Order: sequence, then structure tokens, then C-alpha cells
Amino acid sequence: MRNFKIYLVVFVCLFGSKMLAQESFESRTKVVASKMETVVKEEKEKLKTKVEKVNVELSENKITIEDADKKKKELAEASAIAIENQIAKLEEELHLIVQDKVDGKLKSNAKDSSASISIHFSKDYFERRERKGEKRTTSQFVFAFGANNLVTDKQVANSDFKYWNSHFYEWGFTSNTRLLKEDNLLHFKYGLSLMYNNLRATDNRYFEKNGAQTDLVTSTVHLDESRFRNVYIMVPLHLEFDFTKKEIRDDADYFRTHKSWRVGLGGYAGFRVKSKQILCFDDASGNDVEQKTKGNYNVNDFNYGLSTYVGYKSTSLYLKYDLQPLFENNPVDQNNISLGLRFDFN
Repeated sequence: MRNFKIYLVVFVCLFGSKMLAQESFESRTKVVASKMETVVKEEKEKLKTKVEKVNVELSENKITIEDADKKKKELAEASAIAIENQIAKLEEELHLIVQDKVDGKLKSNAKDSSASISIHFSKDYFERRERKGEKRTTSQFVFAFGANNLVTDKQVANSDFKYWNSHFYEWGFTSNTRLLKEDNLLHFKYGLSLMYNNLRATDNRYFEKNGAQTDLVTSTVHLDESRFRNVYIMVPLHLEFDFTKKEIRDDADYFRTHKSWRVGLGGYAGFRVKSKQILCFDDASGNDVEQKTKGNYNVNDFNYGLSTYVGYKSTSLYLKYDLQPLFENNPVDQNNISLGLRFDFN
């Protein structure tokens, strides 16, 4: 089925921009998610091949154990950077899709499109799909995005950050295990996610590290862009209530997932990968300047929080709240909160 999705994406691309404009918001988002999944898989395979070569050199005593560990670490870092650079481009593509949705250029349901594609499957295909219903554990690719902000003094009102333009993105992989042998309601969902939290300050301000504290200060030049990004690797854990009814075929029980209403309750924990601030402005000569600064900005390295989602089939409304304050030593605690859409693709 996954290969079918890839073929379908290629087929649609061949039709050009006219058909793309007719696609629904959900379908275009799903295409971006598929691209992200492909990027990660390809980079993992490349990294695996390179690491195997290092292991061969080590087994032939061409390098020491210390040199091998150093090479593997460098290869892993290079792979992570390659993934991040490709994901950043896809993130911009996603931003344009979201903007089209806000501007009313995209429909919410692909069924309204005048274009249609007829797909024919063999009987063997459906038999293979039915047999998958016997599995207690399934896997999903998860993609989420939405609005991001900080809770200050227990409220998000009158925030120092733009509500719509401060975004979060999350993508990763999960496993979904049915807890009861003969009942489909309770599932344990666990996995690994990469989370991007972006904050865009209001009133021409940006973050500045001041010793052990991090302050929001006013810029002396007009800022076209002021974005503060934190990237985390997280382990999400959820107890999921899936109201998909079991099916009985030929006197056998079949349990399917993500075919009805779902509710997830749980949380996440992990660590910060990096922090980056991006400032865009015009210099004295009128040239466009983009300034990127990486640093810890006194952001807590460890992060954890609570999350919940409720939705129908693969689409859910998603809420996350960091219990760990964003900054380590600021006098007033500020906790990240995110609200958006989540897609769990089987």
C-alpha cells in the first residue's frame, strides 16, 4: 500500500498545476508527509552503508576502535544535518499549503474535486489487507503542525509572540499495540518524534542571552523576520481509545485501527537537539540580510509534557503542553503550548 501511495503521488504530479490546485488540504499534506518519510528512510540507508564500511575497516585492523567510533559519530551528525536540510525545504512547502488553506484556495474534502482517479485492485490485494487485521501491533507515520506559543503567568493571552505565525511541526513513527486480545478499544501507542517549536516575537523584538537569563529585547533595526526555533527528539507515549468496531468474517474476528473516532491521552519526554534564532532585516545599503545564530540560549536541555488528541480516522485535533519551562533560570516560567492537527498514516 505504501508503494501505491508513492506511485499515486507521481501520477498526480504528471498532471501539472491544474490538478494540484484541485487537491484537498488533506491530500497535499499527506504528500508532504510521504516525502518526509522517504527522506528519513533514504538517509538511514545511506548511513547504514557507510557505517558497515567503517566496521569492515575495523575488522581488517585498518583503523582503531577509537577511530571507528569517531567516524561513526561524524557520519551520524552529517546524516542528521542532511535530513534537517531536506526537511526544512519540505517545511516551507507545508507552510505554503497551510497559507493556501487559510486563504480559501483549498477545499477540505478531495471528493469535491472535479478530477477523479479510478484504481482497480485484485482480489488478492483485499485478502492481504484483511489478514493484516489480525495483528496486535501496527505502525504509523505521524505528522502534526499548528500554532505554537508560550504560557506566561498561567495564561497565553496578551502573548509576546504572534499567535498564527508561531508554528510547531512534528513528525515521527509510532507503534500501536492492542492491549486486549478480544477487544479493540484500548491501545498503547509509543514511538519516536522530531519536534520543531517556532516562536515569532511581536513588536520588533528578539531573544538575547544575558548571562544565566534570556531576555526579549527590542531591535535597533526593523526586523522583517524574528524567529526562535527549538528542536527536540521526543518519545511520545499515549493510551489510545479506538472506537473502531471489530469485524467478523468467516467466523473469524478482525481488528482494524483508525477507522472511527479515536482519543489519545498521554505525554512525551526527550531532549533538545539545538536552538536557533533567525533574524531578517535590511542593512544600511538596503541589502537583504539573514542572520542565523545557534546556541543554547539557556533553554532546558531536557523536556517533558502532556499531550492529547481526539479525531476521526487518521485526522485529529492535537494539544501539547510542556511541563518543563522553556528557559532554565528566567525569573518567570514560560511553558510551551501547541495546538494543531495531527495525522496518523497507517
